[in-house]
Amino acid sequence: MKLWKFVGLAGLAGVAASGVVIARRRRWRNYDADELRKTLHDRLAEVPTK
Repeated sequence: MKLWKFVGLAGLAGVAASGVVIARRRRWRNYDADELRKTLHDRLAEVPTK
């Protein structure tokens, strides 16, 4: 019985992790290539250099 609980929890964790990955990819796909490039360059400019 404990084995089935473990298998069920592992499956649930896998489904949750898959949802997170899909949500992150959707967020990135909404950007146009030029918008994404500009955003990344702006973030890079904010990073302090030594």
